Amino acid sequence: MRPVGPRLAGSLLFLALLAFLPRLAAQDVSGKDVVSPSAYVSFEPVARGMSFQLAVVLKIRPGFHINAHEVSADYLIPTELRAEVPPADFRAEEVLYPKGTLQTFAFSKNKPLNVYTGTVTLRLPLAALPGAPLGPLALKMKVRYQACSTEICLPPVTQEVEAPVTIVRTRSEAKAAHPDLFGTP
Repeated sequence: MRPVGPRLAGSLLFLALLAFLPRLAAQDVSGKDVVSPSAYVSFEPVARGMSFQLAVVLKIRPGFHINAHEVSADYLIPTELRAEVPPADFRAEEVLYPKGTLQTFAFSKNKPLNVYTGTVTLRLPLAALPGAPLGPLALKMKVRYQACSTEICLPPVTQEVEAPVTIVRTRSEAKAAHPDLFGTP
Protein backbone atom coordinates (compact mmCIF):
# COMPACT_ATOMS: atom_id res chain seq x y z
CA MET A 1 0.00 0.00 0.00
CA ARG A 2 1.30 3.41 -0.96
CA PRO A 3 1.65 6.05 1.82
CA VAL A 4 -0.73 9.00 1.71
CA GLY A 5 0.81 12.46 1.41
CA PRO A 6 0.11 15.16 4.04
CA ARG A 7 -2.10 17.17 1.67
CA LEU A 8 -4.31 14.15 0.82
CA ALA A 9 -4.41 13.07 4.49
CA GLY A 10 -5.56 16.58 5.48
CA SER A 11 -8.23 16.55 2.77
CA LEU A 12 -9.50 13.15 3.89
CA LEU A 13 -9.64 14.30 7.51
CA PHE A 14 -11.54 17.44 6.44
CA LEU A 15 -14.08 15.35 4.48
CA ALA A 16 -14.54 12.98 7.43
CA LEU A 17 -15.23 15.97 9.71
CA LEU A 18 -17.75 17.39 7.25
CA ALA A 19 -19.61 14.08 7.23
CA PHE A 20 -19.64 13.97 11.04
CA LEU A 21 -20.68 17.60 11.72
CA PRO A 22 -24.41 17.24 10.92
CA ARG A 23 -24.73 14.44 13.48
CA LEU A 24 -22.73 16.38 16.05
CA ALA A 25 -24.83 19.51 15.48
CA ALA A 26 -28.09 17.52 15.72
CA GLN A 27 -27.05 16.18 19.12
CA ASP A 28 -26.73 19.74 20.45
CA VAL A 29 -30.22 20.70 19.27
CA SER A 30 -33.20 20.72 21.61
CA GLY A 31 -36.75 20.08 20.46
CA LYS A 32 -37.49 23.66 21.57
CA ASP A 33 -34.97 24.87 18.96
CA VAL A 34 -36.73 22.91 16.20
CA VAL A 35 -40.34 24.12 16.62
CA SER A 36 -41.46 27.74 17.04
CA PRO A 37 -45.06 28.03 18.28
CA SER A 38 -47.14 31.22 17.93
CA ALA A 39 -50.76 31.81 19.01
CA TYR A 40 -53.39 33.85 17.19
CA VAL A 41 -57.02 34.70 18.01
CA SER A 42 -59.80 34.78 15.41
CA PHE A 43 -61.33 37.95 16.91
CA GLU A 44 -59.62 40.84 18.68
CA PRO A 45 -61.34 41.93 20.76
CA VAL A 46 -63.76 39.10 21.61
CA ALA A 47 -67.25 39.85 22.94
CA ARG A 48 -68.84 38.20 25.94
CA GLY A 49 -71.08 35.33 24.84
CA MET A 50 -69.13 34.89 21.61
CA SER A 51 -67.48 31.79 20.10
CA PHE A 52 -63.99 32.19 18.65
CA GLN A 53 -60.89 30.15 17.85
CA LEU A 54 -57.27 30.12 18.87
CA ALA A 55 -54.78 28.95 16.27
CA VAL A 56 -51.40 27.69 17.40
CA VAL A 57 -49.05 27.79 14.43
CA LEU A 58 -46.02 25.50 14.68
CA LYS A 59 -43.09 26.37 12.41
CA ILE A 60 -40.89 23.29 12.12
CA ARG A 61 -37.25 23.72 11.14
CA PRO A 62 -36.36 22.31 7.69
CA GLY A 63 -34.84 18.83 7.95
CA PHE A 64 -37.05 17.94 10.94
CA HIS A 65 -40.57 16.65 11.48
CA ILE A 66 -42.84 16.04 14.46
CA ASN A 67 -45.29 13.18 14.90
CA ALA A 68 -48.86 14.04 13.91
CA HIS A 69 -51.60 13.92 16.55
CA GLU A 70 -52.79 10.62 15.09
CA VAL A 71 -49.65 8.52 15.35
CA SER A 72 -49.01 5.57 13.06
CA ALA A 73 -47.41 3.38 15.77
CA ASP A 74 -48.07 2.95 19.50
CA TYR A 75 -44.52 3.86 20.52
CA LEU A 76 -44.67 7.32 18.87
CA ILE A 77 -45.41 10.46 20.88
CA PRO A 78 -48.33 12.42 19.40
CA THR A 79 -48.41 16.19 19.06
CA GLU A 80 -50.89 17.52 21.62
CA LEU A 81 -52.25 20.95 22.51
CA ARG A 82 -53.79 21.54 25.95
CA ALA A 83 -55.40 24.65 27.34
CA GLU A 84 -54.12 25.22 30.85
CA VAL A 85 -57.32 24.99 32.83
CA PRO A 86 -59.31 27.57 30.89
CA PRO A 87 -60.61 30.36 33.11
CA ALA A 88 -64.04 29.60 34.55
CA ASP A 89 -65.70 32.08 32.20
CA PHE A 90 -64.56 30.28 29.04
CA ARG A 91 -65.62 27.01 27.46
CA ALA A 92 -63.06 25.05 25.47
CA GLU A 93 -63.97 22.37 22.95
CA GLU A 94 -61.83 19.60 21.43
CA VAL A 95 -58.65 20.67 19.65
CA LEU A 96 -58.84 20.38 15.86
CA TYR A 97 -55.68 18.74 14.51
CA PRO A 98 -54.77 18.67 10.82
CA LYS A 99 -54.02 15.45 9.01
CA GLY A 100 -50.36 14.57 8.84
CA THR A 101 -48.53 13.19 5.84
CA LEU A 102 -47.19 9.65 5.59
CA GLN A 103 -43.41 9.63 5.12
CA THR A 104 -40.77 6.92 5.33
CA PHE A 105 -37.48 7.49 7.16
CA ALA A 106 -34.31 5.42 7.51
CA PHE A 107 -35.13 4.62 11.13
CA SER A 108 -38.74 3.60 10.43
CA LYS A 109 -37.68 0.53 8.42
CA ASN A 110 -39.91 1.18 5.42
CA LYS A 111 -43.01 1.77 7.57
CA PRO A 112 -44.49 5.20 6.77
CA LEU A 113 -44.97 7.50 9.75
CA ASN A 114 -47.73 10.11 10.08
CA VAL A 115 -45.87 13.41 10.59
CA TYR A 116 -46.08 17.18 10.36
CA THR A 117 -43.41 19.18 8.51
CA GLY A 118 -43.00 22.84 7.58
CA THR A 119 -45.83 24.85 9.13
CA VAL A 120 -48.83 23.26 10.83
CA THR A 121 -51.83 24.92 12.50
CA LEU A 122 -53.67 23.48 15.52
CA ARG A 123 -57.07 25.04 16.32
CA LEU A 124 -58.85 25.34 19.65
CA PRO A 125 -62.53 26.40 19.52
CA LEU A 126 -63.51 28.50 22.55
CA ALA A 127 -66.43 30.55 23.80
CA ALA A 128 -66.28 33.58 26.09
CA LEU A 129 -69.22 33.02 28.44
CA PRO A 130 -71.50 35.94 29.41
CA GLY A 131 -69.65 36.42 32.71
CA ALA A 132 -66.14 36.59 31.17
CA PRO A 133 -64.07 39.37 32.77
CA LEU A 134 -63.72 42.50 30.67
CA GLY A 135 -60.30 43.65 29.51
CA PRO A 136 -57.05 42.00 28.46
CA LEU A 137 -55.97 38.55 29.58
CA ALA A 138 -53.69 35.75 28.42
CA LEU A 139 -55.04 32.31 27.60
CA LYS A 140 -52.28 29.83 28.35
CA MET A 141 -51.69 26.59 26.49
CA LYS A 142 -49.06 23.87 26.28
CA VAL A 143 -47.99 22.05 23.15
CA ARG A 144 -46.16 18.72 23.49
CA TYR A 145 -44.35 17.04 20.62
CA GLN A 146 -41.29 15.04 19.65
CA ALA A 147 -39.03 16.38 16.92
CA CYS A 148 -36.99 14.05 14.71
CA SER A 149 -34.66 14.42 11.76
CA THR A 150 -34.13 11.71 9.17
CA GLU A 151 -31.51 10.15 11.48
CA ILE A 152 -32.35 10.89 15.12
CA CYS A 153 -35.27 11.69 17.41
CA LEU A 154 -34.89 14.29 20.12
CA PRO A 155 -36.45 13.88 23.57
CA PRO A 156 -40.09 15.03 23.73
CA VAL A 157 -40.65 18.61 24.89
CA THR A 158 -43.51 20.76 26.12
CA GLN A 159 -43.63 24.45 25.23
CA GLU A 160 -45.91 27.06 26.73
CA VAL A 161 -47.84 29.32 24.38
CA GLU A 162 -49.90 32.36 25.35
CA ALA A 163 -52.67 33.97 23.35
CA PRO A 164 -53.47 37.55 24.36
CA VAL A 165 -57.23 38.18 24.31
CA THR A 166 -59.27 41.27 25.15
CA ILE A 167 -62.87 40.77 26.25
CA VAL A 168 -65.47 43.46 25.48
CA ARG A 169 -69.17 43.80 26.35
CA THR A 170 -70.90 43.74 22.97
CA ARG A 171 -70.59 41.83 19.73
CA SER A 172 -70.48 45.12 17.79
CA GLU A 173 -67.10 45.85 19.42
CA ALA A 174 -65.62 42.50 18.31
CA LYS A 175 -63.42 42.57 15.21
CA ALA A 176 -62.36 39.63 13.05
CA ALA A 177 -58.59 39.14 13.08
CA HIS A 178 -56.01 37.15 11.12
CA PRO A 179 -58.13 36.36 8.02
CA ASP A 180 -55.11 34.53 6.58
CA LEU A 181 -55.59 31.87 9.30
CA PHE A 182 -59.33 31.98 9.92
CA GLY A 183 -60.86 33.33 6.71
CA THR A 184 -63.45 36.09 6.83
CA PRO A 185 -66.51 35.57 9.05
